[in-house]
Amino acid sequence: MDRILKEERNYLLNLVKKIKKAGCNVLLIQKSILRDAVNSLSLHFLSKLKIMAIKEVERDEIEFLCKATGCKPIADIDSFTEDKLGYADLVEEAESNGSRIVQISGIKGAGKTASIIMRGANQYVLDEADRSIHDALCVIRCLVKKRALVVGGGAPEIEISQRLSELAKTQAGFQSICFQAFAEAVEVIPTTLAENSGLSPISIVTDLRNRHAKGEKSSGINVRKGTISDMLRENVVQPLLVSTSAIELSTETVRMLLKIDDILASR
Repeated sequence: MDRILKEERNYLLNLVKKIKKAGCNVLLIQKSILRDAVNSLSLHFLSKLKIMAIKEVERDEIEFLCKATGCKPIADIDSFTEDKLGYADLVEEAESNGSRIVQISGIKGAGKTASIIMRGANQYVLDEADRSIHDALCVIRCLVKKRALVVGGGAPEIEISQRLSELAKTQAGFQSICFQAFAEAVEVIPTTLAENSGLSPISIVTDLRNRHAKGEKSSGINVRKGTISDMLRENVVQPLLVSTSAIELSTETVRMLLKIDDILASR
Protein backbone atom coordinates (compact mmCIF):
# COMPACT_ATOMS: atom_id res chain seq x y z
CA MET A 1 0.00 0.00 0.00
CA ASP A 2 2.88 2.37 0.80
CA ARG A 3 4.45 1.72 -2.61
CA ILE A 4 1.11 2.31 -4.38
CA LEU A 5 0.51 5.56 -2.50
CA LYS A 6 4.07 6.69 -3.26
CA GLU A 7 3.60 5.96 -6.97
CA GLU A 8 0.32 7.88 -6.97
CA ARG A 9 2.01 10.78 -5.21
CA ASN A 10 4.87 10.87 -7.73
CA TYR A 11 2.47 10.56 -10.68
CA LEU A 12 0.30 13.46 -9.52
CA LEU A 13 3.37 15.56 -8.70
CA ASN A 14 4.74 15.05 -12.22
CA LEU A 15 1.37 16.04 -13.71
CA VAL A 16 1.26 19.23 -11.69
CA LYS A 17 4.89 20.06 -12.54
CA LYS A 18 4.15 19.73 -16.27
CA ILE A 19 1.16 22.06 -15.86
CA LYS A 20 3.33 24.58 -14.02
CA LYS A 21 6.13 24.26 -16.60
CA ALA A 22 3.69 25.26 -19.36
CA GLY A 23 3.12 28.55 -17.51
CA CYS A 24 -0.42 27.81 -16.31
CA ASN A 25 -1.56 29.37 -13.04
CA VAL A 26 -5.34 28.87 -13.37
CA LEU A 27 -6.69 25.40 -14.22
CA LEU A 28 -10.28 24.86 -15.38
CA ILE A 29 -11.23 21.22 -14.85
CA GLN A 30 -14.23 19.69 -16.60
CA LYS A 31 -16.75 17.79 -14.50
CA SER A 32 -16.23 14.02 -14.71
CA ILE A 33 -19.18 11.66 -15.17
CA LEU A 34 -17.64 8.48 -13.71
CA ARG A 35 -15.55 9.79 -10.82
CA ASP A 36 -14.14 12.90 -9.19
CA ALA A 37 -11.93 14.82 -11.63
CA VAL A 38 -9.47 15.76 -8.84
CA ASN A 39 -8.64 14.50 -5.36
CA SER A 40 -7.38 16.22 -2.24
CA LEU A 41 -3.73 15.32 -2.92
CA SER A 42 -3.72 16.85 -6.41
CA LEU A 43 -5.40 19.99 -5.05
CA HIS A 44 -2.67 20.17 -2.40
CA PHE A 45 0.09 20.03 -5.03
CA LEU A 46 -1.67 22.64 -7.17
CA SER A 47 -1.97 24.94 -4.16
CA LYS A 48 1.74 24.50 -3.32
CA LEU A 49 2.71 25.56 -6.85
CA LYS A 50 0.36 28.59 -6.74
CA ILE A 51 -2.06 27.16 -9.34
CA MET A 52 -5.72 28.05 -8.88
CA ALA A 53 -7.99 25.08 -9.64
CA ILE A 54 -11.59 25.58 -10.73
CA LYS A 55 -13.29 22.20 -10.80
CA GLU A 56 -16.73 20.85 -11.72
CA VAL A 57 -16.92 22.93 -14.93
CA GLU A 58 -19.92 21.72 -16.93
CA ARG A 59 -19.31 20.15 -20.33
CA ASP A 60 -21.45 22.70 -22.21
CA GLU A 61 -19.45 25.56 -20.64
CA ILE A 62 -16.10 24.38 -21.99
CA GLU A 63 -16.71 25.70 -25.51
CA PHE A 64 -17.88 29.06 -24.16
CA LEU A 65 -14.81 29.41 -21.90
CA CYS A 66 -12.50 28.57 -24.80
CA LYS A 67 -14.11 31.25 -26.98
CA ALA A 68 -14.02 33.80 -24.17
CA THR A 69 -10.44 33.28 -22.92
CA GLY A 70 -8.74 32.06 -26.09
CA CYS A 71 -7.59 28.79 -24.55
CA LYS A 72 -7.96 25.31 -26.03
CA PRO A 73 -9.31 22.16 -24.34
CA ILE A 74 -6.59 19.66 -23.41
CA ALA A 75 -7.31 15.96 -22.91
CA ASP A 76 -3.71 14.67 -22.59
CA ILE A 77 -0.98 16.01 -20.32
CA ASP A 78 1.64 15.55 -23.08
CA SER A 79 -0.20 18.11 -25.24
CA PHE A 80 -0.29 20.65 -22.39
CA THR A 81 1.78 23.42 -23.99
CA GLU A 82 1.94 27.19 -23.66
CA ASP A 83 0.37 27.87 -27.07
CA LYS A 84 -2.92 26.34 -25.83
CA LEU A 85 -3.25 28.67 -22.86
CA GLY A 86 -5.54 31.66 -22.59
CA TYR A 87 -4.60 34.94 -20.90
CA ALA A 88 -6.40 37.12 -18.37
CA ASP A 89 -5.34 39.83 -15.92
CA LEU A 90 -7.39 38.57 -12.99
CA VAL A 91 -9.29 35.43 -11.99
CA GLU A 92 -11.05 35.71 -8.65
CA GLU A 93 -13.88 34.23 -6.65
CA ALA A 94 -16.31 37.06 -6.01
CA GLU A 95 -19.40 37.19 -3.81
CA SER A 96 -22.58 38.75 -5.15
CA ASN A 97 -25.84 38.82 -3.18
CA GLY A 98 -24.89 35.81 -1.11
CA SER A 99 -23.72 33.63 -4.02
CA ARG A 100 -20.11 32.98 -5.00
CA ILE A 101 -19.01 33.20 -8.64
CA VAL A 102 -15.68 32.91 -10.44
CA GLN A 103 -15.00 36.15 -12.30
CA ILE A 104 -12.45 36.39 -15.13
CA SER A 105 -11.50 39.92 -16.15
CA GLY A 106 -8.91 41.61 -18.36
CA ILE A 107 -8.95 38.91 -21.02
CA LYS A 108 -6.29 39.38 -23.68
CA GLY A 109 -7.84 39.27 -27.17
CA ALA A 110 -11.31 38.67 -25.73
CA GLY A 111 -13.73 36.92 -28.05
CA LYS A 112 -17.27 38.03 -28.81
CA THR A 113 -18.82 36.49 -25.72
CA ALA A 114 -20.78 37.77 -22.73
CA SER A 115 -22.00 36.34 -19.44
CA ILE A 116 -25.44 37.00 -17.96
CA ILE A 117 -26.09 36.35 -14.26
CA MET A 118 -29.75 35.58 -13.54
CA ARG A 119 -31.36 35.49 -10.13
CA GLY A 120 -34.83 34.39 -9.15
CA ALA A 121 -36.96 33.36 -6.18
CA ASN A 122 -36.94 29.71 -7.28
CA GLN A 123 -35.85 27.40 -10.10
CA TYR A 124 -39.09 27.90 -12.05
CA VAL A 125 -38.51 31.65 -12.28
CA LEU A 126 -34.93 31.07 -13.42
CA ASP A 127 -36.02 28.57 -16.06
CA GLU A 128 -38.60 31.02 -17.40
CA ALA A 129 -36.00 33.81 -17.52
CA ASP A 130 -33.60 31.46 -19.31
CA ARG A 131 -36.24 30.67 -21.94
CA SER A 132 -37.00 34.38 -22.42
CA ILE A 133 -33.32 35.21 -22.98
CA HIS A 134 -33.01 32.27 -25.37
CA ASP A 135 -36.00 33.54 -27.37
CA ALA A 136 -34.50 37.04 -27.52
CA LEU A 137 -31.16 35.66 -28.75
CA CYS A 138 -32.98 33.63 -31.41
CA VAL A 139 -34.67 36.82 -32.66
CA ILE A 140 -31.28 38.55 -32.92
CA ARG A 141 -29.88 35.52 -34.72
CA CYS A 142 -32.71 35.64 -37.26
CA LEU A 143 -32.07 39.35 -37.89
CA VAL A 144 -28.35 38.73 -38.35
CA LYS A 145 -28.98 35.95 -40.88
CA LYS A 146 -31.63 37.92 -42.78
CA ARG A 147 -31.95 41.64 -42.11
CA ALA A 148 -35.65 42.11 -42.77
CA LEU A 149 -38.74 42.66 -40.62
CA VAL A 150 -42.46 42.11 -41.24
CA VAL A 151 -45.47 43.05 -39.14
CA GLY A 152 -46.65 40.55 -36.55
CA GLY A 153 -50.02 39.71 -35.06
CA GLY A 154 -50.88 37.15 -37.74
CA ALA A 155 -50.95 39.78 -40.50
CA PRO A 156 -48.46 38.04 -42.87
CA GLU A 157 -50.26 34.70 -42.56
CA ILE A 158 -53.69 36.18 -43.37
CA GLU A 159 -52.23 38.03 -46.36
CA ILE A 160 -50.60 34.81 -47.62
CA SER A 161 -53.87 32.93 -47.11
CA GLN A 162 -55.86 35.45 -49.14
CA ARG A 163 -53.32 35.48 -51.99
CA LEU A 164 -53.36 31.68 -52.11
CA SER A 165 -57.18 31.65 -52.11
CA GLU A 166 -57.19 34.06 -55.07
CA LEU A 167 -54.66 31.89 -56.86
CA ALA A 168 -56.73 28.77 -56.17
CA LYS A 169 -59.65 30.26 -58.14
CA THR A 170 -57.44 30.52 -61.23
CA GLN A 171 -56.39 26.87 -61.04
CA ALA A 172 -58.27 23.79 -62.19
CA GLY A 173 -58.73 20.31 -60.76
CA PHE A 174 -56.76 19.05 -57.78
CA GLN A 175 -54.31 21.98 -57.98
CA SER A 176 -57.10 24.34 -56.95
CA ILE A 177 -57.90 22.10 -53.97
CA CYS A 178 -54.22 22.03 -52.94
CA PHE A 179 -53.89 25.83 -53.06
CA GLN A 180 -57.08 26.27 -51.04
CA ALA A 181 -56.00 23.69 -48.45
CA PHE A 182 -52.65 25.47 -48.08
CA ALA A 183 -54.47 28.79 -47.61
CA GLU A 184 -56.66 27.31 -44.87
CA ALA A 185 -53.64 25.72 -43.15
CA VAL A 186 -51.81 29.06 -42.94
CA GLU A 187 -54.79 30.57 -41.07
CA VAL A 188 -54.02 28.25 -38.14
CA ILE A 189 -51.41 30.75 -36.89
CA PRO A 190 -53.72 33.76 -36.36
CA THR A 191 -56.46 31.41 -35.10
CA THR A 192 -54.12 29.96 -32.48
CA LEU A 193 -52.92 33.46 -31.56
CA ALA A 194 -56.53 34.54 -30.94
CA GLU A 195 -57.26 31.42 -28.85
CA ASN A 196 -54.13 31.89 -26.70
CA SER A 197 -55.14 35.51 -26.11
CA GLY A 198 -58.58 34.49 -24.80
CA LEU A 199 -60.39 35.96 -27.82
CA SER A 200 -63.01 34.47 -30.09
CA PRO A 201 -61.00 32.98 -32.97
CA ILE A 202 -63.94 32.92 -35.41
CA SER A 203 -64.88 36.60 -35.04
CA ILE A 204 -61.29 37.84 -34.83
CA VAL A 205 -60.05 35.91 -37.88
CA THR A 206 -63.18 36.90 -39.86
CA ASP A 207 -62.61 40.57 -39.01
CA LEU A 208 -58.94 40.19 -39.91
CA ARG A 209 -59.87 38.74 -43.32
CA ASN A 210 -62.21 41.67 -43.99
CA ARG A 211 -59.54 44.23 -43.08
CA HIS A 212 -57.01 42.65 -45.42
CA ALA A 213 -59.61 42.36 -48.18
CA LYS A 214 -60.01 46.16 -47.91
CA GLY A 215 -56.27 46.62 -48.41
CA GLU A 216 -55.19 47.04 -44.77
CA LYS A 217 -52.15 44.76 -45.13
CA SER A 218 -50.57 45.69 -41.79
CA SER A 219 -53.68 44.87 -39.73
CA GLY A 220 -53.14 42.18 -37.11
CA ILE A 221 -54.40 40.87 -33.77
CA ASN A 222 -53.78 43.28 -30.89
CA VAL A 223 -53.47 40.96 -27.91
CA ARG A 224 -53.47 43.75 -25.31
CA LYS A 225 -56.61 45.51 -26.58
CA GLY A 226 -58.35 42.38 -27.85
CA THR A 227 -59.09 43.95 -31.24
CA ILE A 228 -57.65 44.30 -34.75
CA SER A 229 -55.07 47.11 -34.98
CA ASP A 230 -52.40 48.44 -37.30
CA MET A 231 -49.30 46.49 -36.26
CA LEU A 232 -46.92 49.11 -37.63
CA ARG A 233 -48.41 51.79 -35.38
CA GLU A 234 -48.30 49.40 -32.44
CA ASN A 235 -44.63 48.60 -33.22
CA VAL A 236 -45.36 44.86 -33.40
CA VAL A 237 -42.83 43.38 -35.83
CA GLN A 238 -41.05 40.07 -36.26
CA PRO A 239 -38.07 38.80 -38.29
CA LEU A 240 -38.93 37.79 -41.85
CA LEU A 241 -36.90 34.61 -41.40
CA VAL A 242 -39.41 33.34 -38.82
CA SER A 243 -42.30 33.42 -41.30
CA THR A 244 -40.32 32.09 -44.27
CA SER A 245 -38.77 29.27 -42.21
CA ALA A 246 -42.19 28.18 -40.89
CA ILE A 247 -43.64 28.00 -44.43
CA GLU A 248 -40.60 26.24 -45.91
CA LEU A 249 -40.30 23.65 -43.14
CA SER A 250 -44.03 22.88 -43.05
CA THR A 251 -44.10 22.47 -46.84
CA GLU A 252 -41.08 20.15 -46.76
CA THR A 253 -42.73 18.08 -44.02
CA VAL A 254 -45.95 17.70 -46.01
CA ARG A 255 -44.02 16.71 -49.13
CA MET A 256 -42.09 14.12 -47.16
CA LEU A 257 -45.32 12.64 -45.76
CA LEU A 258 -46.95 12.54 -49.19
CA LYS A 259 -44.04 10.47 -50.49
CA ILE A 260 -44.93 7.66 -48.07
CA ASP A 261 -46.88 5.05 -50.04
CA ASP A 262 -47.59 2.62 -47.23
CA ILE A 263 -46.78 1.87 -43.60
CA LEU A 264 -45.50 -1.55 -42.55
CA ALA A 265 -46.24 -2.46 -38.95
CA SER A 266 -43.22 -4.01 -37.20
CA ARG A 267 -43.33 -6.24 -34.15
